[in-house]
Amino acid sequence: MINFSELLWKSGQTIDRGPRIASFTEPEEIRVLPQLEHAPVERVQIKPGSRLAQLIEPHSAGADRFRFLRMRLRELRGLAKLRSLTITSPMPGDGKSTTALSLATALAEGGQYPTLLIDADLHQSSLAANLALQPRPGLAECIQDGLDPMSKIVKVEPLAWHLLPAGKPRGNPTELLQSATLAEVIQRVSQYFDWILIDTPPLLPLTDALSLSRQVDAALLVVRAGRTSREAIEESIKLIGQKHVIGIVLNGAESVNRHYSRYYGRYGK
Repeated sequence: MINFSELLWKSGQTIDRGPRIASFTEPEEIRVLPQLEHAPVERVQIKPGSRLAQLIEPHSAGADRFRFLRMRLRELRGLAKLRSLTITSPMPGDGKSTTALSLATALAEGGQYPTLLIDADLHQSSLAANLALQPRPGLAECIQDGLDPMSKIVKVEPLAWHLLPAGKPRGNPTELLQSATLAEVIQRVSQYFDWILIDTPPLLPLTDALSLSRQVDAALLVVRAGRTSREAIEESIKLIGQKHVIGIVLNGAESVNRHYSRYYGRYGK
């Protein structure tokens, strides 16, 4: 189960323009494209121990927080044409990949909004393993061999979003992600999706996330309650750039989940 305590949204940033409240209730356009229709389908079994709260525990605090996060991102999309995000963290173990999986599921809404999740953690990929998918060519091969990224995208069911796996880099992953070809890959896929999420390596041990953040509209920072230090958070924001970080997800705060569970037990049935 994913446990979120709260979303911390900073004000006064360049991407957050206009009134504080905005509505976004319908897709700009529901596109049915041959490139997406013919993508290979990978079916995953969502087990009770999975952290995809929206499917396993739709009335849990984790599921509710992802609905809230989806609402806030749609508000920003309506105000500032937000479409692409890196999802990163200061250190390993903060929960960025779990957040990326669940956010993709929330944003896709059963396939209503075409959503692509790119696994760009070429050092230690975890998305395919979390979904129990077999390794296959992906982002690394697109960059180093010039493959068409649309040919390597798979549709993940029943989650109803698309995945560009990490693949297997032959060279230095950091150098691959600093290649000019990366921008071409993102540009190639962006025309087919309403949302593009990129799961990056952690910020402080590596520089990969900085290269990736330059290719997208904004960054979402995931930190873990009781583990990620204030200094690590401040350093991460400084590295990315304060104006580029649109929000911080505080992950793993158990006390709020307990209060939520008691509240839902009384009023949600």
